[in-house]
Parts: sequence; structure tokens; C-alpha cells
Amino acid sequence: MPPEMFRFTSGERAELYVAILHAFGEANERLETALGLDDVRARLRSIGWLDPLEDKDLTEALGSLRDWRLLDVTQNHAENYRTADEYERRNLQYSLTRRGEAALAGVVHAMGVLASTGALQTAVLDAIADRLGELAVLLGDPAVPDRRVFSTLVELEGHLEALRGNTKQFNGELQRLLRAEGADQDTFREVKAATVAYLQEFTTNLEQRSRAIADRIERVEGHGVALLHHRALVGAELPPTAGEDAHIAWSQLRQARWEGLRAWFLPVDGGPPRVQQLFVVARRAIIALLQVLDRISESRRRSTSAAADFRELARWFAAAPSDDDLHLLWSTAFGLGSARHAHLGHPDPELVASTARWADAPPVEVSALLRSAGRTERFSRTGRVRDVAAVKAERARRAREERAALKDAWDRLDTGGGIRLSGFGRLDHEVLERLLDLLGRALAAAPDPHGARRATTGDGRVEILLRPPGAHRAPAVIRTPRGVFTGPDYDVEIRAPGGRAARRPGEATG
Repeated sequence: MPPEMFRFTSGERAELYVAILHAFGEANERLETALGLDDVRARLRSIGWLDPLEDKDLTEALGSLRDWRLLDVTQNHAENYRTADEYERRNLQYSLTRRGEAALAGVVHAMGVLASTGALQTAVLDAIADRLGELAVLLGDPAVPDRRVFSTLVELEGHLEALRGNTKQFNGELQRLLRAEGADQDTFREVKAATVAYLQEFTTNLEQRSRAIADRIERVEGHGVALLHHRALVGAELPPTAGEDAHIAWSQLRQARWEGLRAWFLPVDGGPPRVQQLFVVARRAIIALLQVLDRISESRRRSTSAAADFRELARWFAAAPSDDDLHLLWSTAFGLGSARHAHLGHPDPELVASTARWADAPPVEVSALLRSAGRTERFSRTGRVRDVAAVKAERARRAREERAALKDAWDRLDTGGGIRLSGFGRLDHEVLERLLDLLGRALAAAPDPHGARRATTGDGRVEILLRPPGAHRAPAVIRTPRGVFTGPDYDVEIRAPGGRAARRPGEATG
């Protein structure tokens, strides 16, 4: 890093230096690369610099930035000057150097990080999966323009960078939240409770999303990462250079980012992916935050604490007028008085005279619970163990009925081959709900190059293959005891455990 690159951010004129560079940055966004002295002053007013600024101070500030190689100075030979004063003011033009652009970008990025907050966004994971699925489809079709491959790859890398940046920043803020102890317990309790809900929502279905991304990475690599980067390089339309260094550096950067994507979801060495570590960190944070919330709730329920009691007792000791009062306070506070078990008697009182001294009387067994809780144990009959045989039998019966109903539903939906959705005709309402669940899973899956969608149930036992309906096909109508369902007449193929022979569409009714 050049030693004087960020020197403009400190010193008495730091605000002026930053404002000047910001003015040049605003001008660059409007494709104005060179500014004269009056142009710089106008740009400063436009960004909110209202302090009086003499020409001498502005010239010295521009000179300092030029000495630090953040600005470049050139003479404007194309301008016509009528007076010497006009020549002095309009002859020199200033523009940002490459180092100046980098310094301004660094400051803007630092301020953006300070002002922003990290986030765990499931939408970013879904976007990564969608872009990977789109790349797999594009690579399978040579007729697709390479520009689409390039733009899709750039979107994928942008989503990955957003995931990495937001995750790192959110993790830092989360650890600071775990260590934070504030006086306003209400605010801390609300923030931590909201953070627990936020983390729980993010971790829901995180494993399924990660598995979907890993599967689509394998689909893209099935076509070849080299082919992906080659088509993206052609679609990038890089400007011509003297050598091939720019193309090599571009390809190396793409390869490094692809390896970063694999490290997050499908490591090459077979180790645990980083997204799994993120899941572990989130679970640990949930547990830690819940423990903090428990401590806050416990402190609210207690009217006082041991530390507060001892501080109050110390104030009493400091205010005691004499030593006798100190001894009395000590005996009262720490229980150095009569024993609380003095009411206990010998198991056989007739063996001990009532006039016997304490020192001569035999010892009496004192319960440890009496000292800690102020009461003795009470022994009673052991409670009867509840007979849960009937409850277990009832639950087993319900489980068998549910399994039988589920198997019957899958048997009714098993097509044995491809049929139209309208071929089901009439179904029971519960069977229709199973069918709609399968259709929803299939429609949520990415289509293959032929437009077919494939999905399975959560246990992987029932599989559905959904193909798009043909042109000008009438809508499918399925009747149930509770109403009528209509929708596109897809070609469906459902295979349940055990399978069955292919049937005619009319035989698939409930």
C-alpha cells in the first residue's frame, strides 16, 4: 500500500481533502474527468460544502493532493483566454489519478461498512441456486448467446460475494451482541429475542437449500467449468490489449471465484462446507442468546440479588455507632445465634431428662435440608406408576391407520406410466391433497433441457415426473367430495413403492 495514499483523511484539512475527492468522484460519474478551479468550487457547493473557501486555500489543498499523487494537473491549451487573470484561473485542470480513484473508493467502502449491517438472507441462497440451474441449461444449449452465459455468471458471482460479505459482517455483529452488556435491559432483551427469531428462520431448510446448490454445481461441472469460463470470456467482450495477460487474469479470477463457491457448498477435498459451519455458529448463537435471555428474566423475577444485599449490609456496618452494634449486626446477619434445630427432640425423649445440659445430652440428627431450606424431609408413600398400556395401544392403532391411509393414497396415485392430469377424474379429498403436494414439489424443481420437472417426497419413496401440457389442451378437471379442482392438463407419471402395471387414464380414479 502506498504510504501516502490515505494521508488526506487526517490533519486539519482532512474534511476539505475528502470533500474535494468526493467532488471529483461526483464529476466522474457524470463523465467529467477534468475540472478547473471554478469547476471544483462549484462541485464543492453541489455536495454541500458551504464554508467560505479562498482561492489560495483551495489551490493549496489541490496542490497537496497533487503532491500525494491523488490528483493530476494538466494545462488546457484548447481554451481561449481574454485576460491574464482568466488564464491563471482556467489554465490548470485537475483530474483524479488511478491512486486517487482507489483512495476515494477505499474511503467510500469503509464508510459503507460502518453504516451497513450484515444479514443472513435465504433469498441470496435461492438466487445462487437459480443462477446455477440457469447456467446448466445455458451450457447444454450451444445456440444460446455467450453474452447470456457471461451475464448469468456475473450475477452468480455477485450473489456469492453478497453472501460472503453479509455473513462475515453479521457474524461479527452477532459476536459483539453476545458480549454486550447494557444498562437498558428492556432494549437488550428485545434485540436478542428478535435475533433468536431471525436466526431460527434462517436455519430453517438451510440444509435443503445447501444440498440443492451442491447438486446444481455438479450439473454445471458435468458440462465443464472450462467451457463455462470460455463462453463467459467470449461473452464478456473484453477490450483489445497488447497481449493475452488481461484474458488470462480474467480467467484466473473466474476460476478462483468458482473454487470459492465450491468451498462454501461442495469442497473439493470432501471436507465440511462453510455453509455447514455457518449453521453450527447460528445454532450456538441461538443457545447463547437464550441463556442470556434466561438470565435477564431471572434477574427481573428476583426482587434483589446477593451482591445488592452485601452492599446494603456494608452500608449498615459503616453506619453502626459502636462495636456492640457491629457484633449484634454480625450475629443477626450471618445467623450466629440460637440453632434453628433447637425444637428437634431425641427419638426416645424418656431416655433424656428435660434438665440435662446440652453438652451432656446425646446428639440429635439434623437434616441437611433444614439448614438450606428451613424445613425437614417428609417421607410418604411412593406414588403409583401410571399404566400407559392403553395409551400406547391407542397411539399404535392411530399410527397403523395413518400408514394404511398413506399407502392407500399412494396406491391410488401410482400411475404406472405417463397419463394426463385430467385422467384422474375423481379423487377423495385426502388423495387430492397428496397429489397437490407432489405437483407443488415438481413445479418448485428446476426443469431439465426438455422442460420436464422431477421431484420426490421427503422420504424419497414416491417420485413424480411432470411434463408441460401440449398446445391447445383443455384444462384438467378433478372432482372431489368438497369441490372441483381445475388446472393445466400436465402429463404426469407417479411411481409409488411397489409400483404397478400401466393403466388406462380412466382407471386412475379414486
